[in-house]
Amino acid sequence: MDLRFGDSKPTDEERAAVDALLGPPESSWEGADRSDADLRWARGGREARDRRDQLLPALHALNDRVGWISEGALDYVCRRLTVPPAEAYGVATFYAMFSVRPRPATVLHVCTDLACTAAGASRLCAAVESRLGPESGVKVERSPCLGLCERAPATLVIRAGESARPAQEDTPAGPAFEDEAVQAEGGSGGAAPGDGGGTSRSSEAESGGGKGRRGRNTLHATAICAPATPDRAIAAATAPESAPTEPAPEAAVPQAGDPTLTLLHRIGTTDPTSLDDYRAHGGYTALRRAFALGPAAVIREVTDAGLVGRGGAAFPTGRKWQATAAQPDHPHYLVCNADESEPGTFKDRVLMEGDPYALVEAMTIAAYATGAHRGYLYLRGEYPRALARLTHAIEQARTRGLLGDDVLGQGYAFDIEIRRGAGAYICGEETALFNSIEGRRGEPRSKPPFPVEKGLFGKPTVENNVETLVNVLPILTMGAEAYAAIGTPTSTGPKLFCVSGTVARPGVYELPFGATLGELLALAGVRDNLRAVLLGGAAGGFVRPDELDIPLTFEGTREAGTTLGSGVVMAFDDTVPLPRLLLRIAEFFRDESCGQCVPCRVGTVRQEEALHRIADRTGAAAADDIALLREVGRAMRDASICGLGQTAWNAVESAIDRLGAYE
Repeated sequence: MDLRFGDSKPTDEERAAVDALLGPPESSWEGADRSDADLRWARGGREARDRRDQLLPALHALNDRVGWISEGALDYVCRRLTVPPAEAYGVATFYAMFSVRPRPATVLHVCTDLACTAAGASRLCAAVESRLGPESGVKVERSPCLGLCERAPATLVIRAGESARPAQEDTPAGPAFEDEAVQAEGGSGGAAPGDGGGTSRSSEAESGGGKGRRGRNTLHATAICAPATPDRAIAAATAPESAPTEPAPEAAVPQAGDPTLTLLHRIGTTDPTSLDDYRAHGGYTALRRAFALGPAAVIREVTDAGLVGRGGAAFPTGRKWQATAAQPDHPHYLVCNADESEPGTFKDRVLMEGDPYALVEAMTIAAYATGAHRGYLYLRGEYPRALARLTHAIEQARTRGLLGDDVLGQGYAFDIEIRRGAGAYICGEETALFNSIEGRRGEPRSKPPFPVEKGLFGKPTVENNVETLVNVLPILTMGAEAYAAIGTPTSTGPKLFCVSGTVARPGVYELPFGATLGELLALAGVRDNLRAVLLGGAAGGFVRPDELDIPLTFEGTREAGTTLGSGVVMAFDDTVPLPRLLLRIAEFFRDESCGQCVPCRVGTVRQEEALHRIADRTGAAAADDIALLREVGRAMRDASICGLGQTAWNAVESAIDRLGAYE
């Protein structure tokens, strides 16, 4: 028996939010007034089922307009897309940014993850909660990492409702409280799933046509306050006009302006809102060379350069591209994973905010090399400025012939569609991300088949994160041999590191592979009384202050018994309570587990329970629970279906074994 919502009806505002995305219903089967024709036959079911991938955007539309998703609104979405109510409810309750219970239109998210915890997030949250009662009209929610670790502690305000003024692209410094135009998926371009893509959507977005998509969606307002104090956070939530101005992206790059940088050289020197300025600083040189080389030669260049994935798995990018390009099944898809949710990671955010055209160009090259005509950019829901910048960049590229039917006049068709995530760490896993785009719960799939064979919509798919894709540009402009000369023979090229915690100059740093941890921390200004360094984020491991000579390469960190991960480096001095950090890591994995497999679903809960019991105990008193932690950790590592459960024990284990956390 399926879930039913009884007699719940959507309000006019909820209908308007959904119809702005999907277009008006065409029959009573979809929610329109009943006509004589509807009494004779049912119609439109196949077309509606083909739009199942619009479920997540529709939920965003409701959440943006109203602030929560009612039963009547969810039922209306189900009728429009012919999605079983139980499945839609499962999706709506899967994401942290959605609510199926009434809540105020304004939500203040206070980050309580590692960097913010070390910076006093608990005190900040308690102060804000005590001053913002129910009468304030603001809901305070404790949030996992917001990707603002260099400015901890951080808060994000989201105000639902249709804006009174039109959206505008922000200046490089960014406004204090931005009305973000949430681009409906048709407005960012693209054909329907399975149709092969290759059709420019700009005219359809303007006219509101194309598979029921309707250009722009509801406007909602956002404000970031970081570093936050109780007064500043409350002002951002209750008095938008007095909210602090968000700094420019280059503020997060201590090396900004250094001409020797490879990946970050445009941040701080180029206007991120100007396509002309991007081209004046070398933009689209790489794409022109890609067209001159041809797809096979582009893949060969990427392979010879030794580029591997920068998200943590370190899989050779050229092999992934070649495997996708060789698949006879079509269409092929390209997915950019911009859902960096690992606590301590913010490099992709800085790239997207400070150099958005570079990502658009890199995605075009990757698609050309792998035979894809359709690209999805899956973006964290907590990145409002990145959304605005990328939406603007895609529209400008499409207008100037750099996306669409005939890219650069080369007869190649490619377009990009932005999909917003909604607060789910697990969607950083590639197959969970595919499920999310398709309108399902973001749960990982079993492998094989691998995404290069059956990925998004069951078709061959290449998936890379932002940093990996942006590395393709210097490979093509400087050549594979010159690129491979950077770094070490086995870890080639530059790497971005996200440094936060108790350092003088937190931010994104670019160093060649092979630099040591100590050299990186010297650049960031490590403070006295260093207690520990966390490499790789919550899924990584701790190292001691006497281990700073570890080379920052994939093989170097592996030999040292830790991991490089996505490039997270978090320093903690002796004022930070280590047991509290470990407990926060356990809470994070418990909350973020999708619950699909038993080892992770149960193991993350047992891990948190044990850490609660031993939080104030050491030595023999904690021995039994530490033994239990090891047993649970081994079970999660060996039997979990994806990397979340497999790595949930890593940081705790390293803290016990390397730091003597409970001795």
